[in-house]
Amino acid sequence: MRIAVIGAGSWGTAVSWLLGGKGHDISLWSRESEISDGINATHSNPVYLPSVVLSPTVFSSPDMERALSGVEAVVMVTPSIGVRETAEAMKPYLSSKTPVIILSKGVEGGTNLLMTEVLDDVLGARERIAGLSGPNHAEEVSRGIPSATVVAAYAPAVGDLFQDIFMTPFFRVYTNPDVVGVELAGASKNVVAIGAGMSDGLGYGDNTKATLMTRGLAEMSRLGTAVGANPLTYMGLAGMGDLIATCTSRHSRNRNLGELIAKGGTMEEFYEKTHMVAEGAVACITVDELGKREGLELPITHQVRAILYEGMPVSSAEKALLGRGMKDELHGLGLIAD
Repeated sequence: MRIAVIGAGSWGTAVSWLLGGKGHDISLWSRESEISDGINATHSNPVYLPSVVLSPTVFSSPDMERALSGVEAVVMVTPSIGVRETAEAMKPYLSSKTPVIILSKGVEGGTNLLMTEVLDDVLGARERIAGLSGPNHAEEVSRGIPSATVVAAYAPAVGDLFQDIFMTPFFRVYTNPDVVGVELAGASKNVVAIGAGMSDGLGYGDNTKATLMTRGLAEMSRLGTAVGANPLTYMGLAGMGDLIATCTSRHSRNRNLGELIAKGGTMEEFYEKTHMVAEGAVACITVDELGKREGLELPITHQVRAILYEGMPVSSAEKALLGRGMKDELHGLGLIAD
């Protein structure tokens, strides 16, 4: 197939390597012409994952019309904050029947829309839209390390299509009809991962991180249940699986950001050092606002937001979280009376 990959960061590069390795003809759109020129000249991305050698079937361009010309499917891998703008740039050159899958994880500020919903709002034809999420660090996928992921689509045939497109002997792809749960789990787990990184930065131990992760998962599930997701989705790859990887891995941008903040660093320092976006820094605001809309208390999300944007000391979060009123462990999940 001829497939467009929109976004040439680490994940876009890894996906281009994966799909190009299957023999697909890949047109990789990059916002920076220098990245496209480097890829076309050397078969590697000069900025992101430079050691990854791309297939000769991968061609890169900063021109959206050229990148989308004649494609049979589109894979979007841009930061969530830029999805609407990028989709609007795509719209004039994209057929209303071309299937689109988005790998970005987030909730749009102001609208509270998930990424597939943003695409539906801009591009229309919701039935051709899907999302992919799971414990998939680009650094490991691009090395062929065994991994698995989930494709969630509004139409089963589109889910099956992308399952086939992405499936390899080392990258196993499952389908799940719960688009809301898969997408929202992917967005909200990044916030918990920032908290886990802060715990590491403060020198706390495994007990603390395990507590943050499990209570974070409960928090994620409460929000998902409130907006119509299947709670079981949070036990799967897009929920628990991605949470484990993002909270514990040295590759995790969100965990690394939290650790840097706890050690006295700033978000500006993180970006200058990595040239990458930590999605949880945006999601702590948008997920918190979504929780407020639903009348829910999301204590970990709120604390991360307060630390990143309201000047709250990291050490204060311990008292704020541990000093909360006594609760039943499963409150808010619809499994017991609240």
